[in-house]
Amino acid sequence: VADLLFQTILHPLCVQYPASVKYRRCFLMELIKKHEATAAEPLDELYDTLADILNKEESTHCYKNYLLPTGESVTLSEDVAIVSRGTTGLVTWDAALHLAEWAIENSTVFSNRTILELGSGIGFTGIAISKACNPRAYIFSDYHPSVLKQLTENICLNGFVLEPETTNHIEMQSQGQKVEVMNYQKTKLIVAELDWGSVTEKQLVDLQPDVVIAADVVYDPEITLALIGLLQKLSTWRADGKPPEVYIAFTVRNPNTYHHFTAELDKAGIGWQIIPAHRNSIFLCDLQSNITILQLLI
Repeated sequence: VADLLFQTILHPLCVQYPASVKYRRCFLMELIKKHEATAAEPLDELYDTLADILNKEESTHCYKNYLLPTGESVTLSEDVAIVSRGTTGLVTWDAALHLAEWAIENSTVFSNRTILELGSGIGFTGIAISKACNPRAYIFSDYHPSVLKQLTENICLNGFVLEPETTNHIEMQSQGQKVEVMNYQKTKLIVAELDWGSVTEKQLVDLQPDVVIAADVVYDPEITLALIGLLQKLSTWRADGKPPEVYIAFTVRNPNTYHHFTAELDKAGIGWQIIPAHRNSIFLCDLQSNITILQLLI
């Protein structure tokens, strides 16, 4: 039990970047309950750690730590509430974990290529892919100001260093959008403000993606139409006539939303196919989630 305690709540990573007070309290109480059910001697560290946590106030922020197969970790600062500051983009959703697992298992899709992620949220999928799949460049994008701020903080938190002397600021035509370029090892990282409803083909040309991905962005008919409009623009910009590969992961919460999305894809002339499930689960997520990854043929 002592080993378990020091591999979880008291692990150096979890001490530096702690989970929510509520989660740590529930975890310790369950661990103590199981320990007391055995004939083992009481363990002072368990009760001392619980007493310390019971004296802490719950915060609106917490950290979540994920271990990659490479041995590296992804650490994210998240909001405790699912909906915060008018957006659901300040927490990590299961489809993002699922997409990262698939990407790690299919790293050749991303290796040495430029990736554009739509609706990056607070950055889990992109940080995991950047650390595990060696892309040439990774473009995180979102639109909500609070999400962009949290996204940039999480990227820096994971060792992606912003170097002011090498930072490029690209002014997107008519939007005044700033794009920040960062370097992590051999991968160039970009954070872009991208409004699907008003993005132009010229703006997409500046990004030049080989692969486009998104997780949990298909949940509202209006957003779906804006997404499809953006994909149609992506299909026409390349001089070599070869559009990017597109992969969309989403949790099917409402079958009608899923059918609306595929029907609109059909109407727009965008082909689609379901990607077979990956073999290995790396991250802890809700086993009841009905998550699908579609490859879109634009």
